[in-house]
Amino acid sequence: MSEQELIKFAADYEAATNVFLAAVSKIQSSDLDKPKQDGWNARQVIHHLADSESQSCARLKRLVAEPGTTIQGYDENKWAQSATLGYLELPVENSLELFKSSRAASLEIIKRLKPEQLSNSGTHTESGAYDLRKWFSSYINHPKDHANQLLAD
Repeated sequence: MSEQELIKFAADYEAATNVFLAAVSKIQSSDLDKPKQDGWNARQVIHHLADSESQSCARLKRLVAEPGTTIQGYDENKWAQSATLGYLELPVENSLELFKSSRAASLEIIKRLKPEQLSNSGTHTESGAYDLRKWFSSYINHPKDHANQLLAD
């Protein structure tokens, strides 16, 4: 993996952040709770992305600082259904800020990575072997997938 490839990962990661934020900007407040055919409404998706990205930032830090670490999975549907976590009624502003802050913090780390660090790996409790390449694949695509979900009827 070359320095150029890392630069591309960083650019793709930042672009994915912007794709999601652009999709959110197209959602009217009155449509946040409108049911979607494929499951979660926009409010739930935004809260999910915030939680997912805060987890992803911690995962990135663990992979960088603690190669061989265990990456803890979580049941996103249970989080979405938890009344205490409030995915169905809490305002989205704090979650949007958490999403932006988590992505910005991760991007700062990404820009400092060295090519040899891409082989850093751990074990994900749900999916097994988990390295930085897999992390990139997941978190470059995840916001784009949910942006598409937000924009679909």
